[in-house]
Amino acid sequence: MLQVAQIRANKEAYIKALAKRNFKAEALFEEVLQLDETRRTTQTELDETLAESNRLSKEIGLLFKSGEHQKANKVKEQTGNLKETSRELTEKLQEVSNALNEILYTIPNVPHDSVPAGVTEDDNVEIFKEGEIPTLEKDALPHWELAKKYDIIDFELGNKITGAGFPVYKGKGARLQRALITYFLDKNTAAGYTEYQVPLAVNAESGFGTGQLPDKEGQMYHMEEDDLYLIPTSEVPLTNMFRGDLLEANQLPIACTAFTPCFRREAGSYGAHVRGLNRLHQFDKVELVNLVKPEDSYATLDAMTAHIQEILRELKLPYRILRLCGGDLGFTSALTYDFELFSAGQDRWLEISSVSNFETFQANRLKVRYKNDQGKKELIHTLNGSSLALPRVIAGILENYQTPNGIKIPEVLVPYTGFDMID
Repeated sequence: MLQVAQIRANKEAYIKALAKRNFKAEALFEEVLQLDETRRTTQTELDETLAESNRLSKEIGLLFKSGEHQKANKVKEQTGNLKETSRELTEKLQEVSNALNEILYTIPNVPHDSVPAGVTEDDNVEIFKEGEIPTLEKDALPHWELAKKYDIIDFELGNKITGAGFPVYKGKGARLQRALITYFLDKNTAAGYTEYQVPLAVNAESGFGTGQLPDKEGQMYHMEEDDLYLIPTSEVPLTNMFRGDLLEANQLPIACTAFTPCFRREAGSYGAHVRGLNRLHQFDKVELVNLVKPEDSYATLDAMTAHIQEILRELKLPYRILRLCGGDLGFTSALTYDFELFSAGQDRWLEISSVSNFETFQANRLKVRYKNDQGKKELIHTLNGSSLALPRVIAGILENYQTPNGIKIPEVLVPYTGFDMID
């Protein structure tokens, strides 16, 4: 959530930057500033009323002590009126603050200067590409056919148990999934991330804290009786562990990683782009979350990007990195790099990771701050990235490593799987 002080100080620059998202901010900013002026005026009136009430209360005590009961009773009438005024001002302040927050919740983060303008994913900018795209046999198959051929992922069984988008991994498919999870976590902890196991359900306050609510409310599975949401990613519980905290400077940076299943309701669509593992309602993912000082956040973003590159190099999967344009940028992000791997069986690029810097946007919602070197309380910067989402990594391995004799296992994973071929 943007800070009102930032909007006031950078109004024109923010309007121009948000235009990269095709978001018209001018009218909303005017409303925000008007509501904030009303809020500040009301707060001043309330403070003055409470101060006057306290002053008169002391005066009443002195008047009673001196025997001036009639005068004291008259002053008591004044304090009664002041209490009613303070009650009305408190209610007004709450209403104005709520109205202000409701508007702020609808305004996305301001894009970083390097974010290109654009409307759709077609306007994203490729900034790096690496790895050799394999040349497959003419009868090469997409991963959903390979999964059926080698009996390692059963989409129909998942549909029977739950519905579309909930596959069942079996045999070497399940072992490959487990191997990737362990490999990713080992890479992350070796890089200095602390591993956590976190809840798979969060309360509404957590959803608001990291920006999934209200922006993506329709995409989250909601348990109405308990008012809990299944997590779309472990970013939500990991970041909310620090909600409301005041950290010391020497506690930063904080680097967290976790493996969890993730749950996302998606609008129904059809075609090869959503077949098999390409889009699921439940999937496994290993996540990275960083909490850092503001001056360190973009160096941290670069380090996270390099870390994911190292993993893809070890898996020997061809990949590219895109800088997302304003129109494709997530609601909470200031800058996002998408990683895509090339799916040889589908002859297309598949997104497998997003690495984002949220700057103070989440921290302002979460009210997580630290004491800087001058002892002043300051909002931290938060970042997150997938390291990695498993379904499309598995799809890429199945398709890119397929041979006439079976599917080879990337060399780095063999110690984790205990086998080097799916056949």
